[in-house]
Amino acid sequence: MTNSKYKLTKKDFNQVNRRNLFTFQLGWNYERMQNTSYLYTVLPQLRKIYGDDTEDLKEAMKNHTQFFNTSNFFNTIITGTNLAIEEKEGIESKETVAGIKVGLMGSFAAIGDSIFAALLPAIFGAIAANMAVNGNPTGIFIWIAVNIGVMYFRWRQLEFAYKEGVTLVTKMQSKLSALTDAATLLGVFMVGALIATMINIKIGYVAQIGDLAVNIQDKIDMVLPKLVPAGLVGLVYWLLGRKNMTATRAIFIVLFVSVALSALGVIAKI
Repeated sequence: MTNSKYKLTKKDFNQVNRRNLFTFQLGWNYERMQNTSYLYTVLPQLRKIYGDDTEDLKEAMKNHTQFFNTSNFFNTIITGTNLAIEEKEGIESKETVAGIKVGLMGSFAAIGDSIFAALLPAIFGAIAANMAVNGNPTGIFIWIAVNIGVMYFRWRQLEFAYKEGVTLVTKMQSKLSALTDAATLLGVFMVGALIATMINIKIGYVAQIGDLAVNIQDKIDMVLPKLVPAGLVGLVYWLLGRKNMTATRAIFIVLFVSVALSALGVIAKI
């Protein structure tokens, strides 16, 4: 049963932030990426919300071991929002929580990594390096100050997101269902975008009809570009639904079949 009387405190926020800053990537894995790290980050708070060794706690833990991967610089926004919703709604909010994670992780991954993992290091790293080359030690302090600022931003966003999450569930109760649907739909769009941009597979077979060479890939692109990558994702999705099939086995199946088809000239070498 959810402990609805428990409210997260400053001590809880500090604990989540410490775990997030220093251990979030330690549980990274190729199958579900940051899922165990996310669960470890919020587990003490889940115990306080749901109670120790309860069915609701087990269900919540299971819900948080689903696939999760986003920018380290924005992940606590998702964490804070979800903690606020779970604190208010309990296990009944698990679909909303999962939908928010799926819907926001792709957007935050792109924004966070672009700004904090690429833009800021490129700009301030270049300034600091140029000053260091010219014998000016101020450059190193600029670099340190930037990183301290980034860490402060990461530390503060959790409590801000939590407070906004409380506002969400208290003042927008009727819209939670719409939020879940919107977040899930956004997640579907993000998956589609990733398929189109990250999966690069083309049919290399060219059919000979008399003196006419027919490029199969060109014909497919005329019907629907990126149809082959979408078909591959659909096949892998179907495989993962089979009994005793794991993500690791599916990866090896795709690897071996791809090598074989490439050797036979069915798919093109990229």
